Order: sequence, then structure tokens, then C-alpha cells
Amino acid sequence: MNPASKVYLAIDLGATNSRVIAGLYDSSSRTLELDEVSRFPTKAVEEGGSLKWDIQDIFDRISEGLAIAARKYDGRIQSIGVDTWAVDYGLIGEEGELLGNPYHYRDSRTEGVPEAIRKLVPDEVIFSETGIQFLFINTINQLFAEVNNPTSKIGSARRLLFIPDLVNYWLTGNSVQERTLASTSQLLNPVNGEWSERLLTSLGLHETLFAPVVEPGSKVGTLKPKLQDFTSLDPILVVAVASHDTASAFMALPESRPDYAIMSSGTWSLMGIELERPELGEQALADGFSNEIGFAGTVRFLKNICGMWLIEQCLKEWATEGTTYDYDEVIEMARSYDGSLSTIDPDAPEFAAPDNMPEAIREYCRKTEQLVPEEKEALLRCIFVSLALKYKYVFQKLDHHSPVPLKGLFMLGGGARNHFLNQLTADSLGVTVRTGPSEATAVGNIAAQLIASGELADLSDARTMVGASFPSEVFEPRGADQFEELYERFIELVER
Repeated sequence: MNPASKVYLAIDLGATNSRVIAGLYDSSSRTLELDEVSRFPTKAVEEGGSLKWDIQDIFDRISEGLAIAARKYDGRIQSIGVDTWAVDYGLIGEEGELLGNPYHYRDSRTEGVPEAIRKLVPDEVIFSETGIQFLFINTINQLFAEVNNPTSKIGSARRLLFIPDLVNYWLTGNSVQERTLASTSQLLNPVNGEWSERLLTSLGLHETLFAPVVEPGSKVGTLKPKLQDFTSLDPILVVAVASHDTASAFMALPESRPDYAIMSSGTWSLMGIELERPELGEQALADGFSNEIGFAGTVRFLKNICGMWLIEQCLKEWATEGTTYDYDEVIEMARSYDGSLSTIDPDAPEFAAPDNMPEAIREYCRKTEQLVPEEKEALLRCIFVSLALKYKYVFQKLDHHSPVPLKGLFMLGGGARNHFLNQLTADSLGVTVRTGPSEATAVGNIAAQLIASGELADLSDARTMVGASFPSEVFEPRGADQFEELYERFIELVER
């Protein structure tokens, strides 16, 4: 570690765990090292029967992480950037105050809302205006529920800020809405870059809630004096990075390859390709793809897939029963099972927010007349194989939309460390799987800060730096034939 390296701080908030990560950039070798400064659970709370984020606790943990970074890297910290999950937001009142904790995207208030919206605005219109796939968690559904809730405080709100914009606001006192996050809301037009006046009007949303968007890499402001005192930091610059975590992850490719699909794997798995312009045709709508804006105006043409959520919820349930497992144990349990196998559609509505995930999976297998995976090993193997099959299903659809035939897949994020799933994915898809950084969101966050500072020239330069800093692992397909019969059964589940 070069003691002369400049330090850039990534506040990387995940839906389960969050971190403050220091990026140490050596300008002579043009390489990056990461140091996890602090880690904390992303706290959610029940309030009045609703699931919300304890945003003050989250911000307090961020502030503590910044203070630790200041002690460790005194005088070397150049800037700060924030990335988070998408779609959730806070409402800001006339005096600049937060009007209550932000709702969690898995809160039940959106039940039945997509159907209600569909009666006002057809799916074809929404997709042509926004290019975003239809998910119950989308901001459009959350806001429509808010507008039609007589107890909502939205009528008193002066501004809506998505979670990273809210954190930036509390860090600097300045409010912006960053484009990559705004593009996930299903309210922003990806062609003209403006909020969709047609949708806002149709759904009873006031345009004044939405600020003009800023590009990733924009400078928000400097750390507020109160936070300077608490953290012992100087008036450090805060940069609006590609604040949707997937947008940051997509920046962290080891190279640009148009013939490779890209997947950011974590609680959610997001698989897509990078396009120069959005694809808003009927087939993109029918196939359920999104057009999310990336760094430098790129388009992340992708699909959300339920990822490690399934595993996380199984571990949570087993912990309540008195048994805890780490991920290495989970992988070995799944690898060890060699009996008959059932499969599930990871995106089936039964798995969105069940009270008991293992039992929800077993009940799904009963309903679909498959062998019920009673053993934990069988259930875990079912999940991992089903994910690999769903990846194949999406990859094949993605290939039809790609300008060039797809020959491989980049695996980014926490999934890059899962050799078992990576090999299953290579076998299922029948193509090469190459890994990028396991901390892809933090790397992309820091890359945007490096571009903003002038240390790196552009996105291509950033990816060259990533390739030099984080070696890839390669998984070649072996025995793809074993998946053919499983895949035929899986297709019936997905398309039933």
C-alpha cells in the first residue's frame, strides 16, 4: 500500500449491509486498492404496520465511518460518493426537514397498485415514456400509493429525494437528483432525459417534487461544518457518483466487451448489456427489460432477477430456529447434494416477502408437483441451480436484443466470489463466465470520483484501471447437457 496514495471514500449502502470503503489510488501505477473502513447492518423498522428504513440510524453509522476514515487517512481524503439500492425515497418539507422515515421497497403498500395504475395509463404508454420493466417495488407504484393515502405527508413535501440524494443532502445541505437513480423510478424519460409530464399528470404527482437531474460525476458540495466537526474531516468534496448501485457496478468492468453480457450479483441479480440508446420496442416490453441510464449516457438494458435474497431469507429463518451458517458452509451444503432435484422460478411472487422462505419454496414445489426438498442441502441446491437456469432464460432473451451475438458473461459484485454458482452459470449458459471485482459497486463509485477529479479521463480509462487492479477469474462451461432436461422443466414453470 503506497502511503502517498490519494484516498476516495465510497459510502456503499446495500439493502442488507452497508459499508464505508476507502479507495487508495496510486497515480504512478494507475491502480486501486480497497480498504473496508466500517460495516454496519442497513436497519429497517416496523412503523404503524409499515416497513421503513431507519434512515437516521443509517446516517449515524455513515458519520461514524467517516470519522474512522478521517483518523486512518488524515489529510489524504479527496472526495466522498454515495451509492445505494434503487426506487426508495424521502420527502423533504418546507423547512428542509425529512417528513418521516422512507418506506422500504418491500412494504406491502404497493399491493394492487400496478393494476390500479394500469386502469389509468396502459403499460405500453408507461414503457414508451420510461423504458422501465414493471416491478411492484418501482417508485411509480410507491408514489401512487402515497398520493392515494389520506394520511400521507406528500402534500406537505417540497422535494422528493432518492436515498443517495438524501444522504448527499444531509452531508452537504444541497439537494440534487442524480440521473442513474432517477432513471429507475419509472417516471423519467430516457430519451429526452426529463421527468415524464404525461405520467406525473396522469397519476396526480406534482412536478415541483422533482428537481432537474444532474449527471453522474457532478459535484454536489462540500461536507457541512457540523459534520466536519464530528468527523474531523476537512470540507471534503461530495460527488454525485453513479448513485444507483448497479450503475456503479457496471462501471467496474475489467474491460469493455460488447459481446459479453453483464451481471451484478447480490441480493438482486441484474443481468444486461450496455447500449448507446434505449430500446423501447414491443419486444423489449414483452421480455420485461429495463432501460436504465448509466455513466456517460450509456444505457443499461437489463432485467432484475431475484438473487441472494432467497438464500438470505433461508439463513434468517434457520437462525431463528437456532442454527446459523456462513456462506462457505451454505455453498458446501449445496455442492454436497447429489439427489433428485426440483427447481423454482426465483421471481415467482411467492418469494417476494414470505414469512418463511424455506417453507415457501417447499410449498411451491408441492403446488408444481415436484419432489419437495425437505433437507437443507436439497433446498439450497434447488435455489442455486434455479438461479443458474433463470440466468440462462434471461441471457437467451438478452441475446436477441444485443447488437452482436453474446459469447460470455461478466459476473460482478458479491456473486463473483461464489465459485460454485459461477460454474453452474457457465454450465447452464454454455458460455465463458469472467469475474470482475467482488466490490464492484464501491469500485465504480470510486471510479466516478476519479473521473470527476481528473485522475482518470473517462469510462474507458476507468475500466482499464479496474482490469489492472482486480484480476479476473474465468469459468469455462463443462457438461452443459446436464442442464437441458432441467431447463425444459424450468421453462414450463416460468411461462406457466
